[in-house]
Amino acid sequence: MNFRKQGFRLLARLNRALLPKQWHRDLTRLSTPRKLLAAYRFWVTRNAL
Repeated sequence: MNFRKQGFRLLARLNRALLPKQWHRDLTRLSTPRKLLAAYRFWVTRNAL
């Protein structure tokens, strides 16, 4: 496993522990900052896999 993937896995663990979950909300009705947060979490998760 390379360094980049390890970094994203660490970020994913930190996101899970520190950031609020968005899965129970309608993503189309979120405010702009919450949409950005959801997109960031998706990006980190996608790169960690």
